[in-house]
Amino acid sequence: MDSLTQIVLGAAVGEAVAGRKIGNKAALWGAIGGTIPDLDVFLRAFYDPLDAVLVHRGFSHSLLFACLVGPALGYLFHFLTKKKYTFKMWFLLWFLSIVTHPMLDIFTNYGTQFFWPFSWRLTFNSVFVIDPLYTLPFMVLLIGALFMKRESQRRRNWNRAGIIYSCIYLLWGVVVKLCVYGNSDSYFAQAGVHPKRTMVTPMPLTSFYWDLIAEDDTAYYIGYKSLFASFNPKDLEVIPKRHELLKQIDWNGNPRINQIKHITNDYYAVSQSGDSLIVYDLRFGTTTLFTAKKSQTPLMGYGFKLHSDAVPFSYRTRDFSQVDFPFYLKKVMGN
Repeated sequence: MDSLTQIVLGAAVGEAVAGRKIGNKAALWGAIGGTIPDLDVFLRAFYDPLDAVLVHRGFSHSLLFACLVGPALGYLFHFLTKKKYTFKMWFLLWFLSIVTHPMLDIFTNYGTQFFWPFSWRLTFNSVFVIDPLYTLPFMVLLIGALFMKRESQRRRNWNRAGIIYSCIYLLWGVVVKLCVYGNSDSYFAQAGVHPKRTMVTPMPLTSFYWDLIAEDDTAYYIGYKSLFASFNPKDLEVIPKRHELLKQIDWNGNPRINQIKHITNDYYAVSQSGDSLIVYDLRFGTTTLFTAKKSQTPLMGYGFKLHSDAVPFSYRTRDFSQVDFPFYLKKVMGN
């Protein structure tokens, strides 16, 4: 999830563990704990874009990391505060604020290596990385609680309500995704598509609109489902795979294709632009509904310069001049 959401979650956890004893400092330390796993972003400077994706949300987002760092910080703060508060309190504050970070990230399409050193990533792919309906109510309840006296039962109730809301919203996302996924074959059948494989992922900023990606031997088919309207086959997009273009690159024994498959969950398409190949990560969708269908470019991916040792570079759609947010909102609401 985005940094603000992780700060809110960490602060709420810190408040739940120690707010009654140390007041708003508990939320502060919890917010810091909720940020610690994402410090691995600073390692990106030492890796190319493909390797950097594999490093991010790796060890620092694992259960093992929380089990090592949580007790260490717990002991440090127990010592620094001259044992005024118990080691158990500090341990729980740091461990829970750290471990809930990757637990939340598991619900996004990135996923995490929660069971590092195993390489596979755990992901439910049921909430977008930025979702105001998740973050804002949670944040309002937390801030309201922090303005109350630390001994107040009402303060604990407000913070507890925020945590409960968080859990219910995440569960809601999983249930809705399963419902959409369960009907995905019938949706694509309406468009005459009979896929070998299908993926369902939330659209940006909402859990009420879903992106359905189907695959056959030559292409991907992208459809959309609003919870407020029936599936519309006319919105279906077709993106050719063109995987054969990658054969132009001499990989020199470096298994880059395996990395691409792992990172994208094997949902990738390739296009050529001049002396570059662009590998699109289709899990992030296209610009179609953000631009009122004026553009169909996939949002994210990786580029490779031909004839230059195939060193990858990041690709992101950066031209937002055609963005039509009212059009997108109407689609979300089923219009």
